[in-house]
Amino acid sequence: MSNPAKLIDAAREAVVAASIVCREVQDNLNEIRQITKDDKSPVTVADYASQAVVAMVLQQHLGHIHLVAEESSTFLRDEDNAVVLDAVVAAARGVWDNADADKILAAIDIGAGDTDHHSFWTLDPIDGTKGFLRNQQYAVALGYIEGDAPTIGVMGCPNLPVNMSRPFDDRDEHGCLYYALKGEGVYESRCDDGKASSIRITRLDHAEGEEITVCGSVEKAHTNISDMDRILTWIEENGFGNAGEPARLDSQCKYAVVARGQADAYLRLPTRAGYVERIWDHAAGACIACESGAFVTDINGRNLDFSHGRGLEKNKGIVCAPPRVHGLMLKAIEALGIAQ
Repeated sequence: MSNPAKLIDAAREAVVAASIVCREVQDNLNEIRQITKDDKSPVTVADYASQAVVAMVLQQHLGHIHLVAEESSTFLRDEDNAVVLDAVVAAARGVWDNADADKILAAIDIGAGDTDHHSFWTLDPIDGTKGFLRNQQYAVALGYIEGDAPTIGVMGCPNLPVNMSRPFDDRDEHGCLYYALKGEGVYESRCDDGKASSIRITRLDHAEGEEITVCGSVEKAHTNISDMDRILTWIEENGFGNAGEPARLDSQCKYAVVARGQADAYLRLPTRAGYVERIWDHAAGACIACESGAFVTDINGRNLDFSHGRGLEKNKGIVCAPPRVHGLMLKAIEALGIAQ
């Protein structure tokens, strides 16, 4: 990795800028809905504006980049969607003064890069769209892939309370930013200020006898809830610990919640045969969790392999947890035949 400090500084600035834009759109959901005449359009506006801003900031600081992102400009280039494009431009101008339609469209299309490079960026401009629309948790997640693994992870969680005693649906005034460089640990800062001070966080291992809290999605379609319950029941029945009340929230914020010790595991169990996770849904979060001291693998215990295009083609499901709990989860999965 050439000049890692420059890369992570650019990534932090990009994610903070995009998080500010998304927070502003979320603060004006009803106004945007009235303009666009579509209940779901605010997340569309934020998605495109976020991707454009991240691409613009990265290119401004790093020159030509390879970026693999979730969105393309095709929808916005349709004249029938001109009002949405106008809203995207207006949203981006909160941090990009001279943004116009042409610049926004060009910036979004920077994200149409491919994965045929040893190193590239991957972005989910808004992870947790339903959480965004509920005024709850979502993330701007940017990862840097080298070879088969993410070596930089930067994640903005604009609504995540820094105070872990507060509920997840209680929007924080500043939100949390997490960033990690492989081998250098993970840091927490404010999500609305790229110059704010940072603290290093470390995930302590889970002690025998402590309650085990699993972090799962609000949206039941994202993981197999029945299998999750079976795993926790197996752990309890075999005397390895008691299961606590699940921590429910949307998006890759779950990786950060495990990294900072607010939950003991994040499970993403396949809901149907053949489902393939997308790289932008896990690159940033996996890097952050690993640098805190957690393990991140698939349900077979294999490391996540980001070298097979836009999908984690060689992996099945996700298990993120500190070492002791990670081992228990894999034992339960094997004993119950979930990985077959």
